[in-house]
Amino acid sequence: MAPHESAAFFDADRDQVEETGEVVSPDNVVPIKGPEQPNRTEAEAAVKTLIAYTGEDAERPGVIETPKRVVKAFDEWFGGYQIDADTLLSKTFDEVEGYQDMVLLRDVPFHSHCEHHMAPIVGKAHVAYMPRGRVVGISKLARVVDAFARRFQIQERMTQEVAQTIDRVLQPAGVAVVIEAEHHCMTTRGIHTHGTVMHTKHLSGVFLEDPNLRREFFDALR
Repeated sequence: MAPHESAAFFDADRDQVEETGEVVSPDNVVPIKGPEQPNRTEAEAAVKTLIAYTGEDAERPGVIETPKRVVKAFDEWFGGYQIDADTLLSKTFDEVEGYQDMVLLRDVPFHSHCEHHMAPIVGKAHVAYMPRGRVVGISKLARVVDAFARRFQIQERMTQEVAQTIDRVLQPAGVAVVIEAEHHCMTTRGIHTHGTVMHTKHLSGVFLEDPNLRREFFDALR
């Protein structure tokens, strides 16, 4: 048997992910109000100002409710600020403790927003780790990706945040995260390079030290 032959691979587009925790949706996100954070009325007024800035009539029937809709959408798009990603990995499964081969969750879809232009970032993440006594449900890996995606982001930082959270909480032998995404700040404005995809990666532990394991990980993404 080749090294790491028993690695568990999961494809987020095909495998059903268990839903054991509360789903964060626009209806159950409660924004945390800081001392300088605007209230909803102020946020809606700001959206109305931006609509008027474009030259549109902000009182036109077709857009008069748009500020409320946009603020509600923001509660969903940026709900990651209300999530402590560490707690998502707090529950492990005793029945699989002792499993010490690679766990890989492929093709986890996500959408985020560029912190420079607030333009969409649409892509997928591949997350792998080598357990060292702690194994979590596969949906929790997807939830960690989602928690960091639903914030203002740059792809390089998001890649590190996902990997470092898994490293810190599970303390595995190694973590590997690859993110592929299209940035609308580049594809729909500026240089308009439609279809361009950015790739970032973060490797730690045995994924850096073992070239065979590293090759196995990247081969599995093809």
